[in-house]
Amino acid sequence: MADSGVVRALGWVPGTRLHIHEGAGLVVLRADRQGVFTVTGQGHLRLPAAVRQWCGLAAGDRVLLAACPAEGLLVVHPPAAVDAMVVPVHAAVLGGGRP
Repeated sequence: MADSGVVRALGWVPGTRLHIHEGAGLVVLRADRQGVFTVTGQGHLRLPAAVRQWCGLAAGDRVLLAACPAEGLLVVHPPAAVDAMVVPVHAAVLGGGRP
């Protein structure tokens, strides 16, 4: 992920160690001195293949990023997770698919 604005907002710099885990189809990254993943020298985040597989992400997929700088936390919402959240709300607002 090359959104350096989000990485900067979190105060993460190249070499910042991260813990990454999956929960409910989302990818959660948190600054962690014991983390095995790091911010790249260019300030980018690389999601390992295993993490991408957990959430069905392919190279080039667009994701929704939600950062909480106070907690040093980034949540990556893959397309399937965004659909799962948005579709029920739209159905309710738009009449459950009725014309």
